[in-house]
Amino acid sequence: MLRWIAFAVLTAQLLWLAACTSTPPAPSKPVLPQAQVQKLQSMRLPSQLPIPVQGIKNKALTDTWGASRSSGRTHEGIDILAPRGTKVFSATDGLIADLRNNKLGGKVIWVMGPGGSWHYYAHLDDHKRGLKTGDYVKKGDLLGYVGNTGNARHTAPHLHYGLYLNGKGRGAVNPYPYLR
Repeated sequence: MLRWIAFAVLTAQLLWLAACTSTPPAPSKPVLPQAQVQKLQSMRLPSQLPIPVQGIKNKALTDTWGASRSSGRTHEGIDILAPRGTKVFSATDGLIADLRNNKLGGKVIWVMGPGGSWHYYAHLDDHKRGLKTGDYVKKGDLLGYVGNTGNARHTAPHLHYGLYLNGKGRGAVNPYPYLR
């Protein structure tokens, strides 16, 4: 009987040790709602989009597309200067496809929009509280706030807005002519 109790205690300890030292499973990538993805793909991207930063008018925009950047890169978007904390809105209806922090863009949001378009909002000071991957947003919905995160930490606060027509991060086009 004593041997059986010792065996049971040892087995319990080994199971506990294995549970504490095992690698947890990698978090699964959220799956976007396919019905909404199909709806967006069937829509056309408008030829004119609203400026996604509160209070900024067309005459205040500067076309920064193609400007040289570090490591031989060129600028794949437009920088929209505004005070830190200025509201950033979605330029289109779409799905929040990604929210993250990265070295280049800092706090970023990717929105999958109409016609297979992808909209990139970067250098945000913060995301809208409660916003998450898979959320459906309408044109004009609050996404976040202007900042200078990522590689823009030594620049004036601004929104980097990028537009891609061949998938996430592929087929960059100049968003300047679209913004009205």
